[in-house]
Order: sequence, then structure tokens, then C-alpha cells
Amino acid sequence: MTTNGASYESVASKGKVPTITLNDAAKNIIAAAEKKAAEIGQPMNIAAIDAGRNLVAHERMDGAWIGSIDIFTKKAFTSRAFNIAIKDLAKHAQSGGQFFGVHASNDGSIMIFAGGIPLKRDGQVVGAIGVSGGMGEQDQAIAEAGAAALF
Repeated sequence: MTTNGASYESVASKGKVPTITLNDAAKNIIAAAEKKAAEIGQPMNIAAIDAGRNLVAHERMDGAWIGSIDIFTKKAFTSRAFNIAIKDLAKHAQSGGQFFGVHASNDGSIMIFAGGIPLKRDGQVVGAIGVSGGMGEQDQAIAEAGAAALF
């Protein structure tokens, strides 16, 4: 993606595109998601990415599934790539839906099950959170808790 000929990555690094920072991600988003995971008793893998889809912070809680490491970063990527909560994208990605087959795009980086949410500030997407390690409802609830901490 470009803005005035520059990539989101380079524009974001110059502060021209609103994006999350390490302090936003590490101190607020991930901490809130981890707190919710602890409350429900489910160890999770949690990732926060910036507006350019770059990993800013991540955490694998003790006992979280190793197999979810790949998934939680892809959930964050998917939410930011399409600026939509994955649970909503998944509804349209089923057989016969308008986005059927989307999971095969982007070299297999697309996840279509709950746990990824774009992060918005003042109505603009500034990053995304991806969570994996539990059932879909658990992943979603923990991602929502992390996203709510951005404000």
C-alpha cells in the first residue's frame, strides 16, 4: 500500500500515518489481553502490530500452545490487511460467501477464525491485535479486552 508514493511502513515511521507504538502495545494492549486471559484461565499468544502490519510486541504466556505462535501473528496481520475483525470476515469467507477462498491469499498469511481485531484511534486503523490459544470465543474476548485498552 502506498500513500503519496511512500509505503505505509516508511510513512508510519515518519509519523505521518497514525500507528501504535511500543508503549501502546506493550504497556496497554498486551497487558490488558494477558489480564483477561488470566481471568478466564487460558494461556494465550498475543500479538500487536502497527499500521504498516509490522510486529510491535508479542507475548506467549506460560503454557500457551506452541502451535498458536504462527496463528496469532497471522490473525493480527489479517485484521490489519482487511481492516476488519476476523470473526466478521469469517462470516463472508464460508463456501458461497463473497470472500470464499480468501484464506489462500497472501501466501497463506490469512486466518479466518476469531481472535483478530483492527485497532482504531479516532476512527482510523492504527494497527491490530491477534490472539490465539483457546476456543474462538476465548480468543475473541481476549482480543477485545486488548483492543479496548488502546484508548
